[in-house]
Amino acid sequence: MLPTLNLTGDVVLAEHVSHRIGKVGRGDLVLVRSPVDPRRILTKRVVGMEGDTVCFYVDPMYSQTTVVPKGHVWIQGDNTYASSDSRHFGPLPYGLIQGKVFFRVWPPDGFGTLEQ
Repeated sequence: MLPTLNLTGDVVLAEHVSHRIGKVGRGDLVLVRSPVDPRRILTKRVVGMEGDTVCFYVDPMYSQTTVVPKGHVWIQGDNTYASSDSRHFGPLPYGLIQGKVFFRVWPPDGFGTLEQ
C-alpha cells in the first residue's frame, strides 16, 4: 500500500469526538499517542478492531497471527517497510487514540478527503 501522507509537510484536519463515542473502524486514519514515546503523536490506519484476527508480517519471510484483545485496536502505517506500529508494539489500547483524520489541507494537489 502506498503511503497516504508524505513524511513531512502534510497538514490534516482531525476531529476529536468519534473515538470517544466508538465511531472508529477499520480503514480509518487516526492520531494516536505513541505507546513507546508518549510525547509523540502518530498517524496510522486502523486495521483491526477488538476480536478481529490479524495476520501480519514481521519480516518478509515470517508471518504471525494474533487476536486483537478487548479494548484495543490494531494499527499499521501505510508505508509497511518504514512504519513503527502494532507489528512492533502489539495491539494499541483504545484510550491512546487522540482523534480521527478526515481531511488533508496541504499540499494543494492532495487537498480533500482521505480515501482508504
